[in-house]
Amino acid sequence: MKDCIFCKIINGEISSKMIYEDDLVYVFLDLNQDCPGHSLIVPKNHYVTLHDIPADLLNYIMKVANNLYSDFEKKLKCDGMTLLQNNGCAQDIKHFHLHLLPKYVKKPSLSIEQISDILK
Repeated sequence: MKDCIFCKIINGEISSKMIYEDDLVYVFLDLNQDCPGHSLIVPKNHYVTLHDIPADLLNYIMKVANNLYSDFEKKLKCDGMTLLQNNGCAQDIKHFHLHLLPKYVKKPSLSIEQISDILK
């Protein structure tokens, strides 16, 4: 989709703080960090909602989320993780994406640049 901001990020037309990439997904830090490490897992192919995305890709995205959760526990010292996925009128950007929201007993004060460096 030529007007989709996430497609533009995946294609390198818009810069991002990428923390993981493979043939199927692109993962980057949300510029508006709700918490240190707030990231988005975005499939490289454009799907709008949960109804559109193939089940095998959805399962793969959950596997990536699980692996990243382990990384966040080790590298960011998070104490938990919330996964959030919006659909329909709840979506600001109409490209399927899964939010990873690390949770902390004591929230660290880190800039997005510091977080990006830690997660590399």
